[in-house]
Amino acid sequence: MITLYTFGPYFGLPDASPFVMKAEVLLKMAELPFSIDTGGFNKAPKGKLPYISDDGEIIADSTLIRFHIEKKYGFDFDEGLSAPERSIAWAVEKMCEDHLYWAGLHARWMVDENFDKGPRRFFDSAPAPLRPLIVLLARRRFRRNLWGHGMGRHTEAEMEAMAGRDIDTIADVLAEKSYLMGERPCAADAAVFPMLAHALCPYFDTGIRSRTEQKPNLVAYNERLMRQYFPAFAPKVEPSRQAPAAPLPSAAGDAA
Repeated sequence: MITLYTFGPYFGLPDASPFVMKAEVLLKMAELPFSIDTGGFNKAPKGKLPYISDDGEIIADSTLIRFHIEKKYGFDFDEGLSAPERSIAWAVEKMCEDHLYWAGLHARWMVDENFDKGPRRFFDSAPAPLRPLIVLLARRRFRRNLWGHGMGRHTEAEMEAMAGRDIDTIADVLAEKSYLMGERPCAADAAVFPMLAHALCPYFDTGIRSRTEQKPNLVAYNERLMRQYFPAFAPKVEPSRQAPAAPLPSAAGDAA
């Protein structure tokens, strides 16, 4: 049995981390039964979520979870794609995770208005006398990570311009298709969809959100995949707007 370790729902999203959402979508794509545990962060082997326990074998990092599923269970997430298509899908996935993600991280953690109504809530359970210091140290660590990555060295306008190019690229690759690379989901959808879901989160005011909202195909894609993989979090739409959704995979943890 597989256990997926997560943060849990926040801000109207299935999870506070797009990488956790990615891991859950991968498990659902492969139709593997799993349970969810929101109490595993302090035991995370790499100090971050997600990770899984698969009959006692610990796999940390969403991409390594994909590799594990492919190797152990023989599931090909990119079945039907040509070699060039597989490469494009991988490139778009890593653009989202290693570039767009960092611009979104800055918008939530470094912009005071977004931080105060969002990530600051993560520390509500900390002892009140220590909470200001804990928050200060956490933001300092995120700022240092952003600087080390390089994204944090740019102005906010420069970050938004770079993120905007990422959003434009995703929209161009998706075009009018149901999924990123065609009419069936692939591994890149498991990564790109959560990034867009977080980008479009109405809880936060960001330039990335505004740019994404200007792309009707990305908005529709996000709604479509949310209905498919996290129906409890899907936006309520009029029946006339509802596009047919692919059948939901049978997996424990669907309601998380």
